[in-house]
Amino acid sequence: MAASAGQKCPMVILAGNSHPELAQLIASRLGVRLGDMTVYHKSNRETNVEIKESVRGKDVYIIQTGTKDVNNDVMELLIISYACKTSCASTIVGVVPYIPYSKQSKMRKRGSVVCKLMATMFGKAGLTHIITMDLHQKEIQGFFDIPVENLRASPFLIDYIEQSIPDYRNAIIVARNPNSVKRATSYAERLHLGIAVIHGDDKVTETDSEDGRNSPPLQRQAHHKMEFGLEILPVLLPKEKPPLNVVGDVGGRIAIIVDDMIDDVKSYVNIAEVLKDRGAYKVYVMATHGLLSSDAPRLLDDSCIDEVVVTNTVPHEIQKMQCHKIRTVDISVMLVEAIRRIHNNESMSYLFRNIETHD
Repeated sequence: MAASAGQKCPMVILAGNSHPELAQLIASRLGVRLGDMTVYHKSNRETNVEIKESVRGKDVYIIQTGTKDVNNDVMELLIISYACKTSCASTIVGVVPYIPYSKQSKMRKRGSVVCKLMATMFGKAGLTHIITMDLHQKEIQGFFDIPVENLRASPFLIDYIEQSIPDYRNAIIVARNPNSVKRATSYAERLHLGIAVIHGDDKVTETDSEDGRNSPPLQRQAHHKMEFGLEILPVLLPKEKPPLNVVGDVGGRIAIIVDDMIDDVKSYVNIAEVLKDRGAYKVYVMATHGLLSSDAPRLLDDSCIDEVVVTNTVPHEIQKMQCHKIRTVDISVMLVEAIRRIHNNESMSYLFRNIETHD
């Protein structure tokens, strides 16, 4: 039976298999135990969930983040949520520090906006609220039909810079591309530092397949134009980006590259080499989500990057064993405070003090 008016529903913390260390940290800080639940895969790789305690009329918080095993993470979250919904839980809050597929939030060629699909499935599965951190695009909040608390990791990363980087006053914040300038500016203004911007591209242009994507309109004779209603379209030349270059003076400075996530590290390695060539004597990379897929740890270990700082929104213990340059910042206290405030029906504005949309 649901709690009566003015009486709080009991809290239940459930955790999928994506990040057990973070789930245990959150539960211990909240002073509660993790709910008794088993999530396992059958021999045919189907996901099976068994909740071994009652969640009827309770506020359920499901801790599940995106990892390299992304599809299993998504299915676990959906099935756990639906199991709670069909067991008459009062509210079901998904604590998803890194939302899977959040990089696929724009239409590209003949693809699809997969993050919108994720948002729809989360709502249909029974989630009534989402707690996440540093969405890849702030507009992703609009994909959801349920409330989304998009927390920020910037206070923790700024604190790390101030406490753990000697002579950080001699640093300069670097935007890895022009699209990241607003984020870099936000960090720089809080730290009273200057900024530099990386301009140019080191990607190889993809080859165009013969699928009609670039086929020009049929060229007709002048007297046939009006007959077919076809006007000659202006030709738009492709962009030709220059090689990687640094806009700003990084000579004799500590260069700190800030971003929301770091996954494929090749571009960061190339940027670090350019920064060192321009006179930066140390290069740090700071990001909220350290996915570090594939051979990223090896590439980082062999690179001229001095340190990579990420938070524990995504598990990366194996990557840390492969690369001694990776440092972890604990953000569990922010998630705990968000859970506590939602559970007690308190305002969330305290967690967004002095936070701007670009942070």
